[in-house]
Amino acid sequence: MGKLGMVKLMAVAPFLLLAPANAATAVPAAPSAPAMTAPTYLIGAGDELRVFVWKNPDLSVDVPVRPDGKISTPLVPDVQAQGKTPTELAKDLRAALSAYVQDPVVTVLVRSFAAPQSASSIRVIGAAVTPKSIAYHEGITALDVLIEVGGLNTFAAGNDAELIRTEQGKSRTYQLHLANLLKGGDMASNMKLMPGDVIRIPERWF
Repeated sequence: MGKLGMVKLMAVAPFLLLAPANAATAVPAAPSAPAMTAPTYLIGAGDELRVFVWKNPDLSVDVPVRPDGKISTPLVPDVQAQGKTPTELAKDLRAALSAYVQDPVVTVLVRSFAAPQSASSIRVIGAAVTPKSIAYHEGITALDVLIEVGGLNTFAAGNDAELIRTEQGKSRTYQLHLANLLKGGDMASNMKLMPGDVIRIPERWF
């Protein structure tokens, strides 16, 4: 190789070394997936709760939620449970027990859910094969409920069904396309349900 060739090679070499580094910085970061929010369970009358107080077995008990919505535990005779999440109830119990126990660590678990007749049950009214109340359990969906009631009857206007839900003391209505769910397998219509939800299925006009 002549001197002129050597000079050209030395002039190009720095750019060859820098090229991979510049190319690496040009790759964009992958967007993160949006977080999914799980439905929140609210304790209802008739639920069976397990109250666990760490390092205090005498204060750890299994208790039912009374019809008035309250529970009684050792050292805390009456505390409102209905309408609260297990985390919220554990916080209230921790505050009450702090008068007797130093820095209590309290956990509340729902051992069993209320009977269908309770305030937390899901009610199906209107043009179902067997309209009735169904006990709520975590993760229950519109399809689960439809199977329980035997589906839509002959006169049902399934795509005009409504979900009536109480949120922050106010009643809200959501459209449910139950015919699309049952006949077409449209899982976008398979809405997750909450305690106390009411599904109203109207009859169609001929």
